[in-house]
Amino acid sequence: MAKSADYRLGDFTFGRGWYMVADATKLEDAPMNLRYFARDLVLYRGESGTPHLVDAYCPHMGAHLGRNESSYIVRDKERIQGESIRCPFHGWRFGPDGRCDNIPYSDQKPPAAAKIGTYPVEERAGVIWMWFDEEGNEPSFDLPPLAMWDDPHWVQWKIDDLGELPQHPIEIVDNMTDMAHFTPIHGSRDIDYFYNEYDDHLQWQMFGAGHRTLIKEGDPPLELDTWYTGPGILQSFMRGEYPTHMLIAHTPVEDGVIHVWHALMVKFDHEATAEDVPAARAYQQASLDAFAQDFEIWSHKRACINPMMVRGDGPIDKCRLWYKQFYNPIARAGEFHSRLNGRIVMVDNRKPEDIPVEKRLADKQVA
Repeated sequence: MAKSADYRLGDFTFGRGWYMVADATKLEDAPMNLRYFARDLVLYRGESGTPHLVDAYCPHMGAHLGRNESSYIVRDKERIQGESIRCPFHGWRFGPDGRCDNIPYSDQKPPAAAKIGTYPVEERAGVIWMWFDEEGNEPSFDLPPLAMWDDPHWVQWKIDDLGELPQHPIEIVDNMTDMAHFTPIHGSRDIDYFYNEYDDHLQWQMFGAGHRTLIKEGDPPLELDTWYTGPGILQSFMRGEYPTHMLIAHTPVEDGVIHVWHALMVKFDHEATAEDVPAARAYQQASLDAFAQDFEIWSHKRACINPMMVRGDGPIDKCRLWYKQFYNPIARAGEFHSRLNGRIVMVDNRKPEDIPVEKRLADKQVA
């Protein structure tokens, strides 16, 4: 199991960015115990329904805030009060800012050190997302809007929880520039165009090709716009009779281990109804099956510390350089942007008159 230091990524163990931490439908009244970024965390909803994410251990005497079912604080349903969470051991209560706001048996003002770590979280598109930064900075880029979630023409996704994968996330991000794997793994053929583009914290893959089973010979190519927002959120928009929007999220659990999720939304030319859901779920299953082809490789491969690159592989070295920005101080981000921003074309067989005005599904747009 290779770690960040083995890949010589930079100063930090984990990359700066937004990450998925939970399927929002799974977070109900009880706190959810999580482990990400080599630390134990507790996710809970305040009485307003707002999610909050905090470090798991009470600074008083070390009790875990979420792992208890026998304390009378839990039995009496006093664990969550307002937006605060109460320790099941002695009842110390902590607000969403992490500060102790009540000690039930003492008239002493809570000590200044009575504080737990907190993390920025947002609930969007049926997902709970957290911002992680080892420097402790506020978010330096926005969480993707995923505005199609609220568009009635789209059937909303259900989250496919794929569990833990014993790989460093860089092995997954490599796929963005790995043009050579599309034919043997995914059945692509007659690649029409493939290029990457770098734009600060965004990395794009633009791809059009035929397919052994999905596209008949002579038909228009299958076209996908795929992009990372930071180091842990991949989205992919596929044009077709029914446009689809895929999510792949991966979040570090330990250094060299990630948790992976998949999901897919489908757009109809009318406001979607319950009758459209089975077709959307079939599309999601087909997408998951395609992703499983990659997942099987990752599940059994050894770490690729130094890719043995040959002509035709794709600019994997550029992808890894882009990825390194998140493992180094935010003050250095501009260095990476100045070296990378722009487009790298591997293949483009289109005639100029056949290239449409580009309609990329950017983070600020919805196709």
